[in-house]
Amino acid sequence: MQPTSLTRRLAASPLAPIAAFPLRFATVARHNASVLRRSGSWLVRSRENACFTYDLTPVNREHLAWFTATITGRPVGELRGYLDEVEADVALRAHMREVLAAGARRRTCDHLVRYARRAAAYAVVRALRPEHVVEAGVHRGITSCLIAAALLRNGHGRLTAVDFDPQSGELLQKGPYAAVVDRVVGDSVAALGSAEVQERGIDLLVLDTYVDARHETAELTAALPALGERAVVLSTTSHFLGSLAEWSERHHRAFLHFREDPAEHWHPGEGYGASFPGASFPGAPPGASPGLFTRVATDVAGPGSPG
Repeated sequence: MQPTSLTRRLAASPLAPIAAFPLRFATVARHNASVLRRSGSWLVRSRENACFTYDLTPVNREHLAWFTATITGRPVGELRGYLDEVEADVALRAHMREVLAAGARRRTCDHLVRYARRAAAYAVVRALRPEHVVEAGVHRGITSCLIAAALLRNGHGRLTAVDFDPQSGELLQKGPYAAVVDRVVGDSVAALGSAEVQERGIDLLVLDTYVDARHETAELTAALPALGERAVVLSTTSHFLGSLAEWSERHHRAFLHFREDPAEHWHPGEGYGASFPGASFPGAPPGASPGLFTRVATDVAGPGSPG
C-alpha cells in the first residue's frame, strides 16, 4: 500500500498503534495460516517423528554451496557440482529407501529421504578428500551414508561413526557404504579421546549428538589433539548452542554458520556450524596462516568423477 498524506499523519498520531493493529493482525494470520497448511499436509503425508527431512528452497541451496565453498577453500562452482552430484545419486537413494522400508522403525520415518543441510557433509568430503572422518551421533545413519558415498567417490578414506545406541546406524549395516565405515557403540567423548582415533587423526569431525553445550565442548576438547592442521569441524547444534563458536575463537579458528530454509515444510529448519582454519576472522593472531586447502585444482577430482 502506497502511503498517502492521511496515512502519514495517522502514523505520526497517538492513534497509530490502534490504526496499525488490523494490518499487523493480518500479517500474523497469513503467516500462521501458511504454517498450519504445511503442518496439516505433513501430518497426513509423513511418518517422521524426529530428525525431519525436507528440501531446501533454491536460494537457500545456493547459500549452502557458498557455505561449503568458504569452509573448504574451493571454488563455489565445484561445490555446486558436488551438491548436484549427491542429489542425482540414484543408487544412494535406492539404498536408503530399501533399508528404511524394511527396517524395524519403518513406521516412524519417510522412506524417501531429502537431504537438506546434510548434503553439506557429502560436499565437504568430496572437496577436502579426507583420510579419516569421525561422526559423533548417528541415529539412522543418513549423514553417515552421505559421507560414505563421498568417500567411495573419492576412492579413499574411512568414516568412524560413533553412537551410544546399539540400534543406531541401520543404513550402515549392509550395502556398499558399510565397507568404508567403522561403527563404534559408546560415549562420543570417550571415543574421540581413544588411542585409536588419536593415532589415526581426524581430518573432518561431524558433531550431531544433540546433548548440551557442556557435552559438545567435551567432545571438542577430546578431539583437539587428533585434529589435523587443516581439519574442519561441523556441528548440527550451532543454531542453538554457542559452544563451537566459542571453542573456535579460543583456538584461533574461523567460524561460520549456515541456517536452513525448508521448502514447503512447517519446520523452521536447523543448520550447520563450521570451524575451520583461516586468518580472515576477528581475533586471528598475527602471522596466522590464511590457508584453508591449497591443493591445485588438478589434485581434486571434479564433480561426477569416481576419484
